[in-house]
Amino acid sequence: MKARVVVTLKDGILDPQGNAIEGALKSLGIAGIDSLRQGKIFEIELATNDPITAEGLLRDACEKLLANQVVEDFQVELR
Repeated sequence: MKARVVVTLKDGILDPQGNAIEGALKSLGIAGIDSLRQGKIFEIELATNDPITAEGLLRDACEKLLANQVVEDFQVELR
């Protein structure tokens, strides 16, 4: 089974990298972007085909390593 984990900063957490990217796009003449926040995507292949087991495994991985839950949220997407 394949999965995707998307990790993003929580609302209210400053995102200096996102601000820098937003400013760079504007300086390149790319208009129309009001706000930009950066995050991380993990593409993962799992040894199980059971969605309940897979979701539990991925949540455990996020809580222990992939996401800093103090400042980040995560979403698990099974494919």
